[in-house]
Amino acid sequence: MTSLPLILRTEHPGDAEAIERLHARAFGPGRFARTAYRLREGATPLTDLCFTALVGTYLVGSVRLGPAEAQGPLLVLGPLTVDPSFEGRGIGGALMRASLDAARAAGHGLVVLVGDAPYYRRFGFSPVPPGRLIPPGPVDPARFLWCELVPGAAETVAGNVSAVRTR
Repeated sequence: MTSLPLILRTEHPGDAEAIERLHARAFGPGRFARTAYRLREGATPLTDLCFTALVGTYLVGSVRLGPAEAQGPLLVLGPLTVDPSFEGRGIGGALMRASLDAARAAGHGLVVLVGDAPYYRRFGFSPVPPGRLIPPGPVDPARFLWCELVPGAAETVAGNVSAVRTR
C-alpha cells in the first residue's frame, strides 16, 4: 500500500462542486435513478458528519450522512466515494470510520445504506431484516444494510424510510 499525504476533514461548503464531480466520475449519470440516491433525495447532509479526503488540494474522497426517518429518526449514509484512481488505499475506510465516529459522538443511534455487505460488514453493518424497513424503491435485500451506533436503536424504527426533507 502506497503512503499518501492524506488529509481528512469535515466537508466545507466550498467542496460541493468538487464532490459532485467526484460522484459523476465514480458513479456516472445513472446514479440519480438508483434507490440509494432516492433514499437521500431532498435531505441536506449533516455537515458535522460529512467528511472529505484530500491529497494536497485534490479532493479524492467523500462520505455524507443525512437525516431520515422510519417512524423514528435514523441516518442515511451515502454516497461513500473515492476517486477511481485512488481506490484500494484505505481512503474509504478512513472516511467511514470518521463519519461513524462523529455520528456516534453526536448521539445518533442508527445508520442505513445501500451497499456491498462484505465491504460494509467491517464497520458493523448487516442486512436489515426483511420487511423491517422499506426503502423508497427496489433494492436487493442483501444490499440494504444498517448499523446500530447505540445498542437497541434498531428497535426504534420500522416501516418506510424517507429522507428528512430540508429547505
